[in-house]
Amino acid sequence: MKILETTNAPGAIGPYSQGYQIDNFAFTSGQIPVNPEDGSVPEGILLQAEQSCKNVKAILESAGTNIENVFKTTCFLADMADFAEFNEVYAKYFISNPARSCVAVKELPKGVLCEIEAIAVINK
Repeated sequence: MKILETTNAPGAIGPYSQGYQIDNFAFTSGQIPVNPEDGSVPEGILLQAEQSCKNVKAILESAGTNIENVFKTTCFLADMADFAEFNEVYAKYFISNPARSCVAVKELPKGVLCEIEAIAVINK
């Protein structure tokens, strides 16, 4: 097992890691739309979904894999009314159409609108 760490995604805001590599699999923690450079959160679901996708991508790259190798995601939305706009952005990143769960939750950390976690294979 190896803990995944990168400065290209925000650091954990609690007692957890950005992700784990186990054998040839990478597991990311849920990524909220925090800009790792300055800690800011963009406004609106489109920009927040974009930042969450970028954060997942950065963690996967730190494990030596990429977003094209994702086979399962779990997505959390603060409001299901954002589902269509979230999907617009999500589809640009997850072009392989991985298996996915997408649920609405009461609230997310820092009051953000979305969070994404992923599982990917690492090709060796």
